[in-house]
Amino acid sequence: MTKADRPVTPAQLANHLNSAFASAEPHVISQAIGKALGEFNISEMARETGLARQSIYRAFQTQTQLPNFTTVLTVLTAMGLQFKVTPKRRPSKKSNPASGLA
Repeated sequence: MTKADRPVTPAQLANHLNSAFASAEPHVISQAIGKALGEFNISEMARETGLARQSIYRAFQTQTQLPNFTTVLTVLTAMGLQFKVTPKRRPSKKSNPASGLA
């Protein structure tokens, strides 16, 4: 599904996007996914995800509104990636009492 003239591997995509996820900034993550989408045929991506082409573009190219989580997961999956949660390398001194997890 990547563009023939610029083939990109899932490992390259993962490295690029993991850097954005490490920032923990939603807009940075969204922009990185939008940039990565430039490596893909959006018409094929739309068919695979069931999302409209315009919706994919709009979800990751706006500066004011963030895509919903379902869209993020669907697009990452179509890119050949999976979302995985791991412990932070350096634990935060803050805890989140709302999470219910100790």
